[in-house]
Amino acid sequence: MAGDLAGTTSELTGALLSVSDLHVNYGSARALFGVSLSVGKGEAVALLGPNGAGKSTTARAISGLVQPLSGQVRFSDVELQSLRAHQIRQLGLVYLPEGRGIFSTMSVLDNLRMAVRWIRPKSARVEALEQACQMFPILYQRKNQIASSLSGGEQQMLSVASGLAMKPKLLIADELSLGLAPKAVDIVIEALNQVRRAGISVLLIEQYVTRALAFADRALILQKGTVRWSGSADAASQAVIEHYWATTAQE
Repeated sequence: MAGDLAGTTSELTGALLSVSDLHVNYGSARALFGVSLSVGKGEAVALLGPNGAGKSTTARAISGLVQPLSGQVRFSDVELQSLRAHQIRQLGLVYLPEGRGIFSTMSVLDNLRMAVRWIRPKSARVEALEQACQMFPILYQRKNQIASSLSGGEQQMLSVASGLAMKPKLLIADELSLGLAPKAVDIVIEALNQVRRAGISVLLIEQYVTRALAFADRALILQKGTVRWSGSADAASQAVIEHYWATTAQE
């Protein structure tokens, strides 16, 4: 689908996040083959694809957790390839990994305190904590509760709140609904809607394709480490059938 991919490069110009021709290896095995994508200010982009397509590898490479073999990653006009993960977070690009990403033996409040420890000056940390708690009042009500005692959906809400406490410009949400009951998934999606209402950009990796497309402005479909389709979320239904479900059925 060359026509669908033609807009990918042009979208990189002036974007908050632009990824161009990203290649990643794990040892001798190639995981990504020239992935390009962009996320604009205040935009939500869904990154879809079957298991093993390279979605989390893309997110980890953008976030500084995996070193790319080649390609360019720019965020707020800063090249990220030479930066460490904590330096990238300080720029306002926050990655929320699958598997909660919280400190399960610590209280809700201490989790949030850990999230803001990078914020300078120190006086800004209190404001960041207050804003995170205001956005998710239930977490404030349970601020002294141990994180592992929260429900699955509430734990993911805490993960999102911890990300927001870091004052992000862009949040990368990687399979936050993984392993959750449907009601808990509703909590997670509403938390991400809160993020969007705050004007924060989102790159969403999500197994619930219908929910992801309803949430996003644009979508990309990865298959075997390559972008197979890119376009508006409204136009993605047929592409999902061709590049997502068909591949999943063959596995």
